[in-house]
Amino acid sequence: MRHEIIDPNQFELNDKVVSIKRVSKTVKGGRNMRFTALVVVGDGNGHIGAGLGKATEIPEAIRKGKEDAMKKLIYVARNDDASVPHDFIGKFGGASVLLKRAPEGTGIIAGGPARSVLELAGVRNIRTKSLGSNNKQNVVLATLEALKQMKSPEEVARLRGKSVEEILG
Repeated sequence: MRHEIIDPNQFELNDKVVSIKRVSKTVKGGRNMRFTALVVVGDGNGHIGAGLGKATEIPEAIRKGKEDAMKKLIYVARNDDASVPHDFIGKFGGASVLLKRAPEGTGIIAGGPARSVLELAGVRNIRTKSLGSNNKQNVVLATLEALKQMKSPEEVARLRGKSVEEILG
């Protein structure tokens, strides 16, 4: 299930705008103003994606960001407690995000950009710490990178040619 192409039309996807920035390009006649929107989409059941859209108007930038996010959907492995299977540090650019397992009832303990990714991925119990850069785009992508690298015990057992009981001890 990990590396297959996911069709965005088979899920009921929700989207969340993480950030909107006004960017400009200086040209001969002055400055060209545009808006860039960082959008996260997910179905709350293990499918998540993030995308960037740029346009002269905010709604158009959000729409483009949503379309971009749908093209980049990934599947997230979760355990029975709706947490991550193991601790992991995801890195992207200058940002690192530490994801730690948490028991049932913990909730999502995470900063803004990482929280929106985890909520839409369907992770309900987790502790996170954003390390390094606080750039929203890099924190979102570092969180996605960490979730992409997660492996369920079944997957690890299959890769090592052992049983799940041997892996879990």
